Amino acid sequence: VQLVESGGGSVQSGGSLRLSCVVTSEDDFNNYCLAWFRQLPGMRREGIAAADFDGRTTYEDSVKGRFTISRDKSKKTLYLQMDRLKPEDTAIYYCAADDPGGLGYTTPPLAEYHYRDWGQGTQVTVAS
Repeated sequence: VQLVESGGGSVQSGGSLRLSCVVTSEDDFNNYCLAWFRQLPGMRREGIAAADFDGRTTYEDSVKGRFTISRDKSKKTLYLQMDRLKPEDTAIYYCAADDPGGLGYTTPPLAEYHYRDWGQGTQVTVAS
């Protein structure tokens, strides 16, 4: 599977950005659990939002109420709407897809080991 992110950039604190991730695969788009991760310099990637085909979502506490994950099957695209951005949101953002042959989850996971395929990342910079 190929994952290609876009939509990153620079924004002032309090602003908004929408990230997109186009998923190219021979498997049905609905077979994947998809997630957004971010990575600060020198830090491990952290999961911030995940969504499965049933519309169930999971959010990391620091982004709850500010970020919204969504998926569009017709466009095979994962989105992350980021509102009320803060300087501490500055990071490289990655989308990720799990193994479509997996057993599925009760709730979409945020742990990195659940995900097999990754995009190249897109930089988000929030100025104070």
